[in-house]
Amino acid sequence: MSQLSAALGGLSGVPELEVEALRPVNLLQERNLLPPRPLEGPEPNLTPDLKKVNCSPQTFRCTLSSIPQTQALLNKARLPLGLLLHPFRDLQQLPVITSNTIVRCRSCRTYINPFVTFLDQRRWKCNLCYRVNDVPDEFMYNPVTRSYGEPHKRPEVQNSTVEFIASSDYMLRPPQPAAYLFVLDVSHNAVEAGYLKYFCESLLENLDKLPGDTRTRVGFLTFDNTIHFYNLQEGLSQPQMLVVSDIDDVFIPSHDSLMVNLKESKELVKDLLTSLPAMFSQSRETHSALGPALQAAFKLMSPTGGRVTVFQTQLPTLGAGALQSREDPNQRSSTKGVQHLGPATDFYKKLALDCSGQQIGVDLFLLSSQYADLASLSCISRYSAGSIYYYPSFHHIHNPAQLEKFQRDLERYLTRKIGFEAVMRIRCTKGLSIHTFHGNFFVRSTDLLSLANVNPDSAFAVQMSIEDSLADSSLACFQAALLYTSSKGKRRIRVHTMCLPVVNQLSDVYAGADVQAVTCLLANMAIDRSISSNLSDARDALVNAVVDLASAYKSNVSNLQQAGLVLPAAMSLFPVYILSLLKQKALRTGTSTRLDERVFAMCEFKTQPLQQLMRMVHPDLYRLDNMSDQGALHLNDTVVPQPHLLHLSAERLSRDGAFLMDCGYVFYLWIGKSCNEMFIRDVLGCPNYASIPPNMSHIPDLETLLSERVRAFLDWLQDNRAFSSMIHVVKDDASAKATFFQHLVEDRTDSASSYYEFLQHVQQQMSK
Repeated sequence: MSQLSAALGGLSGVPELEVEALRPVNLLQERNLLPPRPLEGPEPNLTPDLKKVNCSPQTFRCTLSSIPQTQALLNKARLPLGLLLHPFRDLQQLPVITSNTIVRCRSCRTYINPFVTFLDQRRWKCNLCYRVNDVPDEFMYNPVTRSYGEPHKRPEVQNSTVEFIASSDYMLRPPQPAAYLFVLDVSHNAVEAGYLKYFCESLLENLDKLPGDTRTRVGFLTFDNTIHFYNLQEGLSQPQMLVVSDIDDVFIPSHDSLMVNLKESKELVKDLLTSLPAMFSQSRETHSALGPALQAAFKLMSPTGGRVTVFQTQLPTLGAGALQSREDPNQRSSTKGVQHLGPATDFYKKLALDCSGQQIGVDLFLLSSQYADLASLSCISRYSAGSIYYYPSFHHIHNPAQLEKFQRDLERYLTRKIGFEAVMRIRCTKGLSIHTFHGNFFVRSTDLLSLANVNPDSAFAVQMSIEDSLADSSLACFQAALLYTSSKGKRRIRVHTMCLPVVNQLSDVYAGADVQAVTCLLANMAIDRSISSNLSDARDALVNAVVDLASAYKSNVSNLQQAGLVLPAAMSLFPVYILSLLKQKALRTGTSTRLDERVFAMCEFKTQPLQQLMRMVHPDLYRLDNMSDQGALHLNDTVVPQPHLLHLSAERLSRDGAFLMDCGYVFYLWIGKSCNEMFIRDVLGCPNYASIPPNMSHIPDLETLLSERVRAFLDWLQDNRAFSSMIHVVKDDASAKATFFQHLVEDRTDSASSYYEFLQHVQQQMSK
């Protein structure tokens, strides 16, 4: 180890952790690379005081937890520098600060935070631009301890995530009420799919849980070849339908009765939701005027802004934004390129930018069994900071799993927190600069993201470069500030600040590399590349990222002349993660993939938070039938077993076991043919393997010890995520088995190499 340490130019910081992170791993020889538990991000090498107040890695993560001093050192490391941010996620605790003065740097406008320096009681030095600022009088008083004269003990200097109640200086207009408009496809296709009944039921059930206050406004618009508005004015005996059949020049038939106060018109709204499904049940109209319906929604919502939720079941065929099918089913398995990943028209992007300008966010639920050109439709949400949901081959009878997912998603969607009229700015230490943003938003100026709506399930990524040497600073800081209007009409600013050490040794850069954050940032970059250039370029770039890292590590650690493919332990999972990315629907070739499903997977990569994205890319696999209480967590009165992670390869499975795969949105429980009958009886409630039903999708509450342990483990996995995951019990002989096995990314599939073939390919590329 000392020879290694000398070769890397000496080590600073925490010897034990760093030495382990830098241990050279020969990937062709080491078979067990996975840690026993899911990977956490590396802990930055900071003093205990700074560690204690640093931002949670679930909110803010950097690809390198030690920032290189210069761009030259970054280039030498061959790793990307960027941030992953989940700014509006649900928090258990959040210090909220009400103060007449929000203290900010006079020069760069950074919000005061735990990493500033107090020169004395009256002056503080900004941690981003180093300007010295005065401490205002009001800041001398600490509302928490009710004491005077200790500005360094105020909550905004003790917490790296805080929320300020903003004054009128932070408003362009008085905060608007929460406004929700639902735009519903009621064509024959939509009636066939049968989503409308379930949408209406879910909204009825959750009407009182929609975020808002006494001012909340709602409206409904349905469309097929014409557009139907609903007058819900208080005082009417029943809702009135108003039909606009001129889709080439859409007008709003009434200006004050279509978006109504929910509290005042609640009975009419309930009336409408109860009668809507039957109203169109006999429809024979096959056309879809989605574009004109969106134009109507824009006109209706422009005065206040708010959220538009669109349900669409087919390709739009009439009026503005009409589309033609561009998918050639024969090209689905092509190993060449994939055509039509970009939009066919700029109609949806232009409309989205108009919406963004009026503070309207558009969310899209696509429930389609045929090609619907998501590459074009997704622009409406992408540029208005909306969310996209997709249910391929949705049918309320023939596809119960998709129906259940739709119902779960809808409940979360209708009740989750929302912020309106939002903007977000990311600032960083002088010398660092941000150059590319990833996610759903509109970039208003170089560093200001416009988010008409912000929700707790969306994440963002940014790429950075080092413009000036950071030699004068030992720390680099990053601050994200999100200004938004809450659903209760309050203007708020949520601020997250992260601090990382600056290093001048390549060894320290490698020791602090965050392999999952690097993978997620590269996934975002690959999606952009596949649209701006082509899919094979994007795939080559991912393989080259592994080749470049291995070559850089080899040439800069010159006296470790090991044969084989060697990476530092911190990055040892990098090749398997990249191989997993190459096998995802978004980026794979040679395996039949519908165009809309590929495009949706691309949208997910750009908007999912790191933990969720990593589970989709590289699921967690556990064996459940032999769990013990050794190492279990004891939470309240519950024992939560902690089975070890397994590599994603069929050789880690056995016919006599039961294996759980956690893919984020869905759990698969695979039961081997010779699985222990006690497990089948005690956990699934079936007498034997043969009696397990084919579409089992829940684990019964049985009063057996094994059942309690399995459910405790599943609940514990579920607790850390905002949405509820579905579970599918998969038998050893079922067709669902193929779905389970396609996630075993280390194995060879029909068109993609196994992990060892991939490593050999990387080695060959290095020798070139």
